[in-house]
Amino acid sequence: MKYEFTIVVPLFNEQENLLRVEKELSNYLKIATKETCILFVDDGSQDNSLNIIKDICDRQPHFHYISFVENQGLSAAIKAGFDYAATEYIGYIDADLQTDPEDFNLLLAKIKDYDLVTGVRSNRKDSFTKNMSSKIANGIRRSFTHDQMDDTGCPLKVIRADYAKRIPMFKGLHRFLPAMILLQHGKIIQVPVRHYPRIAGKAKFHLLNRLVGPFLDCFAYLWMKKKYINYKVNENA
Repeated sequence: MKYEFTIVVPLFNEQENLLRVEKELSNYLKIATKETCILFVDDGSQDNSLNIIKDICDRQPHFHYISFVENQGLSAAIKAGFDYAATEYIGYIDADLQTDPEDFNLLLAKIKDYDLVTGVRSNRKDSFTKNMSSKIANGIRRSFTHDQMDDTGCPLKVIRADYAKRIPMFKGLHRFLPAMILLQHGKIIQVPVRHYPRIAGKAKFHLLNRLVGPFLDCFAYLWMKKKYINYKVNENA
């Protein structure tokens, strides 16, 4: 089968969620608007996650995986998904399933006219502390990037693969994906998507790394913006 769309699922110690991920993504494949495959990226899990995704991939023909030798962080896992995907479009969803795979169809409906379509979580089902820290972090980041995105941390995105593969990723840059598409003179848009509470597993981010990390990463982004190489070929032979 010639796939058009790869859904990257980065994960670290998500054994409690993975069978539900299999069920929900299998159901999505039945209604997907493009021929779709799933790519798990195991970020050096220390629980039974890797064995579970191997079993899933054995019984699900459209599911595949790669695994890291050791934990490298979310940005590295997303970059690996971009590197290994072989389709025109690449999506991304967290293994905690706080967003709905069915909403990929909402994003795919817009991708023809854009280079990145990102979800913005409606009526978020997180704690007050998490919601407020996320709002503050988004405000700080937006003041640096001017990307006009309200929820860059939303774990539901669709990107044109040629743009995704040109992003020079570093740790923390997953928060700046829309801004990095703008650096390539790409077009971005946000679309409201559903949001659910986490029902299994543990969140990997807390107040400190949701505020301090993104603030420091803004300076890395400014350096990247100043040094970014962007060219267009006129002719070649």
